[in-house]
Formats: sequence, C-alpha cells, structure tokens
Amino acid sequence: MLNVIKEFGSDSLAKVYVAEINGHTIEFVESIQPPHTREEKWVLVLSCLIGCPVQCLMCDAGQECHGVLTEQQIFDQIDYMVMRRYPTGTIPCKKFKVQFTRMGEPVFCPAILDVLEELPHHYHAPGLIPSVSTVGPKNDHGFLRRLTEIKKRLYGSGMFQMQFSVHTTDKKMRDKLIPIRKMDLDDIAAFGERFYEEGDRKITLNFIVMEEYPIEPTVLAQHFDPAKFIIKLTPLNPTGMAETNHLQTKLDPYDGQSVQALVEDLARHGFESLVSIGALEENQIGSNCGQYVSTLKRQGRIHLVP
Repeated sequence: MLNVIKEFGSDSLAKVYVAEINGHTIEFVESIQPPHTREEKWVLVLSCLIGCPVQCLMCDAGQECHGVLTEQQIFDQIDYMVMRRYPTGTIPCKKFKVQFTRMGEPVFCPAILDVLEELPHHYHAPGLIPSVSTVGPKNDHGFLRRLTEIKKRLYGSGMFQMQFSVHTTDKKMRDKLIPIRKMDLDDIAAFGERFYEEGDRKITLNFIVMEEYPIEPTVLAQHFDPAKFIIKLTPLNPTGMAETNHLQTKLDPYDGQSVQALVEDLARHGFESLVSIGALEENQIGSNCGQYVSTLKRQGRIHLVP
C-alpha cells in the first residue's frame, strides 16, 4: 500500500510526493507550466521502479534498486494526485499528461502496459496523453512491441508521446553515460518506422546538452527521418550524481539562446527542435528524478530497508 510520507513544492508550479512502499521509498510529481493553468495542462510524473538499475551518470534515482512496481502501485500514485484535485474522476484538463519517467526505467516495468490498457477507462479524461521515456534497453522482453500495439489501438491522433533518452551521438560517450546494453541509433530509427503512424506526435529524441558529450546533426540525419522524429534539448539538472560525476551543462538554464547554433544546424538537416527549459524554481523544489529520495536518505530522514 502506498503511504505518502513527505510533500514538497507548491500548487502553483510543482509538488513532489515521497511515498513508502514495503519499507522502501519512491517519489512522484505533479506540475503545471505557467502561464498555463492546470485546466490547460496538468502533468503527472510517475515512478515505475523502486530506484533504478540503469545508473545513468546524471540521475539520482539509480543509486539502488529494490524491485518493480505493480499495476496497483502505479495507479495508487495517479489516484493520489487526481483525487486531490478532481475527486469525481472527471479531469477537465485540455492536456492531461501522464509520464512514466520518474524513478526507474519504464521498459523494466511490464505493469506500465497494463496501466496503459486501463487508463482510458479509469477516469473521464478527454485530454489524456500518456508519455513513455526510455533509454531503450536492448532486451525489452517484448515491451516495445506490445506498447506499439497499445498505442495504435488506444492512443491515436497524437494522443501519445514516445521519447528516447539519447544525450549524445558519440557511441562510446553514450555507453559511458548510460551503462547498460541498449538500442543504438539504428535500432531506435527502426523502432520509429514501426511505431509512427500519420497523425502521431513525432518521436522525441532527448538530449541533455553537456560538455564533452557531442550532438552531431549530421549523424542524426544519417539515421532518423525528420518527418518522424523531433529533437529535444534540455539543460543538465543539478542532481547529486551530476555533481559527483563532474558533468557540466552546455545549455544555460537562464538562456535558451546558448544552443542557438545547434538549433540552426539541426534545422539545416531538416530537424524540428525544442529547447526545453523548465522553471528554475523546480530546481529549488527538487523535482528532478530521484532527488528527494536520495537527499532525504543522505540526511537520515528516511531509511530504506536493505
């Protein structure tokens, strides 16, 4: 059973909830994106695992992993946030995004697929847009095949967002940053050909723009169809692991124009790009992946069962 033990943040921007499950802790988030109101766009960000085994160099969630969440435990997170705002289960938001991308690599959580099957029937939410963000583990045990089938059956006409965390076009540096066996650029491109249908949102290739981790539009153009893929550029969040691993952002969170040359180069190669800089207050709130669980553990304010 999910037991929320801490809440941080504000209703006007983002709230982080830390919850206990079977003696361990997870976190989940709700946010809006000013100047949009909650009724215009409301975003829920869910944990899929208790921690994460991937151990990406910039992610605080990957310091340990204690298992996979069940369908009910995922719905408990959604229900907790929905019932506080919309207790009848009718969600009037124009865009109601449910992101499976908080703590834990979603491909390692088969229950997400069951949640996606049930989600359209669980609430009255015409604006529902699920989002799955993955590093693309090489052996997905059929997850992406079934996800493709579910998307085509239940979430057509642009009502699903698919994202791959790529971060660099340099294979060796990507292996260093994401230290598991994973889909390479050709694998992701081939998946996109199977997944994408006319009317869908473009598949997002997400890049945290960092020093020493190159992003080469020429390489992207060799692999990806700009009609089916969009490039998202984000700054490096100030996580504990980013500091420990001496990672440095090249995208100034105060100045989106700091990557304008890259944006223009991507455009020359046919790619639409999005420079995604969240509200800086979110860094003070700590709504980056795994930040609160890891911070509270270091401070001795929560104790995970070994």
